Amino acid sequence: MRHHPIDPQLFIANRERLVQQMRGRSLAVVNANDVLPTNADGTLVMQPNSDLFYLAGVEQEESILVLAPDAFDETQREMLFLREPNEHLKTWEGHKLSRDEATRISGIRQVRWLSEFRAEFHKLMCEMDRVYLNSNEHKRAVVEVETRDARFIRDVQARYPLHRYHRLAQLMHPLRAVKSETELGLIRHACGITRRAFLRVLKFVKPGVNECEVEAEFAHEFVRNRAKFAYNPIVAAGANACVLHYLQNDQPCRKGEVLLLDVAASYANYNSDLTRTIPVNGRFTRRQRQVYRAVLRILRAMIRATVPGKLHRDWQKEAEALTQEELLRLGLLTPRDVRGQDPAKPALKKYFMHGLGHVLGLDVHDVGFMEQPFAPGWVLTVEPGIYIPEEGFGVRLENNVVVTPDGPVDLMADIPIEPDEIEALMR
Repeated sequence: MRHHPIDPQLFIANRERLVQQMRGRSLAVVNANDVLPTNADGTLVMQPNSDLFYLAGVEQEESILVLAPDAFDETQREMLFLREPNEHLKTWEGHKLSRDEATRISGIRQVRWLSEFRAEFHKLMCEMDRVYLNSNEHKRAVVEVETRDARFIRDVQARYPLHRYHRLAQLMHPLRAVKSETELGLIRHACGITRRAFLRVLKFVKPGVNECEVEAEFAHEFVRNRAKFAYNPIVAAGANACVLHYLQNDQPCRKGEVLLLDVAASYANYNSDLTRTIPVNGRFTRRQRQVYRAVLRILRAMIRATVPGKLHRDWQKEAEALTQEELLRLGLLTPRDVRGQDPAKPALKKYFMHGLGHVLGLDVHDVGFMEQPFAPGWVLTVEPGIYIPEEGFGVRLENNVVVTPDGPVDLMADIPIEPDEIEALMR
């Protein structure tokens, strides 16, 4: 693992929270993600399974966690199964976790090799009535490739057809949505690394640099701080800023343009999510500043509105109402446009067509039930924008906010955002 060690009490507490939600005489199984192939004999870098990491802190391929709190044999109540280290693996793939190392990371005392899994699992299945199995239940997921979880579900249900099966995601999502103080500390650390990278980029950007060079500046700061990109970076100059998921990052940055930067760090698998829009030559034009200040007003108002009990759909509507007012002031909409609009397709959607924000955590678009009211401990992104293709630029601003009983806490309040401050730092 690249990051510094995490106190295993985090994972112990997370398992305890899950076990309290499980029904009697049940077990739960969480698999690591697959190592995905590319071409020829290539593979992608291992992406830890978020639920497995949340419960055990393990980032190694093929790992399996089994929780059976009512097992008669106390040694079977929580077991972690790993690939057994050997000289061949050490030579070709590098270090694999020993039992002692896995216990230090996870707090799980019963660490066993994968060769033992079938026999131990069968013993538990003979004793238990219910099984919690995992799948990707994110509402925006597009699942076209069969996952390790899907293969396991098919195999278990074929072998044990008389058990009662339950969706583990229904328990995991509300647990993961509420962040502990340790988790908030890791997200804050990711935000701090993102801040350092953004300050570096402010000193670097000037007319003539390429979007890919700007991406490289972020990469330098992230890697040297034991972090990685939280998501594919968006470095979009000029009209590219109007492409919401622009990933090309290969165009020159020209004088007079603004540069939209949707780039952030992930540390210890916990993510931050930042967007800033800066002038390539260090000074906003009058029109760019007008649009920038409009988006900044919306951002600050909607941060204040990120409070317990708020429904995401109402939060979105509030942001759209504010955006409509700003678009009228900017002359992008007229009162006639608003009066004659189709309520199902409001006129403002031409310039602000995406959601205001999402939950954030071990996944950038983290799991959670967005039809439920915001609750203390949730971390949300707040990311309004105005995009004007006919004028060749767009502005988006984004901060990460913790919902608390005493009001929202902005985790990125120390990252420059005022246009005068941006210009001063670029000078």
